[in-house]
Amino acid sequence: MLQRVIAIITVASLCLLTLMLVTTTPASAGPFGLLLIFITAYLTCLGLISFFLYGMSRIIVYASAGFTMRRPMQSMSFRRAYYYSTVLAAAPVMLVGLQSVGSIGIYEFALVVIFEIIGCVYITKRIY
Repeated sequence: MLQRVIAIITVASLCLLTLMLVTTTPASAGPFGLLLIFITAYLTCLGLISFFLYGMSRIIVYASAGFTMRRPMQSMSFRRAYYYSTVLAAAPVMLVGLQSVGSIGIYEFALVVIFEIIGCVYITKRIY
């Protein structure tokens, strides 16, 4: 059920994001339009990263099935991929936001990476 909801939200937000980017300019969109663009960009990234993480974990488990290990690998559940993607989807939106107010340097990029690492560690600690 979660997969269907995320898929529908991703497609709808991608369509709305495309429509907003094609039909308006930042000056004509106004503050609410810019907020809508950032929200739809986040939702699009959220869905894409969720399905990417879920698919890659299944591919890795399938590829490693021929190897003998003490404990066989298990694929990541979609819910867990969704949890991680809620943090990871914020990175592109933050970088675009930082670029819109100034240039992105090493310092800004490092802060975003540190934020992502802390978020993923927090999710890992809360899940287990």
